[in-house]
Amino acid sequence: MSENRHLLARSAAVASITVAVILVMLKTWATLRTGSTAMLGSLADSALDLIASLATLVGVWIASQPADDNHRFGHGKAEALAAIFQVMLIALSASGIAFRAVSKLIEGGRVEAAPEGMAVSVIAILATLLLLAWQRYVIARTRSVAIGADHVHYQSDLLLNLAVIAALALDQYAGFTKADPLFGLAIAAWLLWGAWNAAGEALDHLMDKEWPEERREAFLTVLAKHPDIRGVHDLRTRTSGADDFVQFHMAVDPHLTIAAVHDLMDDVEARIALDFPDVEVLIHPDPVGLQREEGVAGEELLPETAKGVTS
Repeated sequence: MSENRHLLARSAAVASITVAVILVMLKTWATLRTGSTAMLGSLADSALDLIASLATLVGVWIASQPADDNHRFGHGKAEALAAIFQVMLIALSASGIAFRAVSKLIEGGRVEAAPEGMAVSVIAILATLLLLAWQRYVIARTRSVAIGADHVHYQSDLLLNLAVIAALALDQYAGFTKADPLFGLAIAAWLLWGAWNAAGEALDHLMDKEWPEERREAFLTVLAKHPDIRGVHDLRTRTSGADDFVQFHMAVDPHLTIAAVHDLMDDVEARIALDFPDVEVLIHPDPVGLQREEGVAGEELLPETAKGVTS
């Protein structure tokens, strides 16, 4: 990941912390004024967003550190760990909100000062829209999993704040006293759904899941265009934070010298970099026709397969 991409990721983390601090202060005041369970849920979400954003900043900072003797593949998985931490916080928050909502359904009660609460929610929506726009820009250029998890939080905040407005309006103006706790339960369910989705991507990074099939096929297409590659097998791909790693075996003319094979691999890496910049590539050359023990390294592609390229 280039220095510019690291700076972008950190800027998104700082922006989310700033927004979270402002929203926590506003929603604390609004919760005290209204006594709304839905507003309390929104406050809890923003407070957890603040903690999670701090975790994101730490994760992004660690991930930006260069590889060292103890971490030769870099520190990219720190972002996935930060995302898992965020997921745990979201799940705890959702559970607390659901408990509060159920209690209020049983005990009853009305909200107060609804206009003030709705005004705070409108401000929160505007601030969140600005933050989401910047996060989308950063994610498109960094593919940061930690910023992506943070983005999920704030996407849910839009619906959450709209739900708060609806709950306050129905309770205050329509006399539907169950609206506030019911919307609180809906908010809790939405938070859990977002946590589930964010956890899936983070676990994929931690478990070194292969690239999506279309991206693997695009990578193989680049290799297939090279005139001196006789075949490819044992393609392995993974993503760690914003860093990508690829390794594969490449069948080459068995009569090439070691120096010629070295030059060929340099040329292949250069061509890969045109379509897949910032991907770390490891190539193992195999002379065409080399016999291998079955099941050890995959099937060797022979010269008559022409441009046979497989994973």
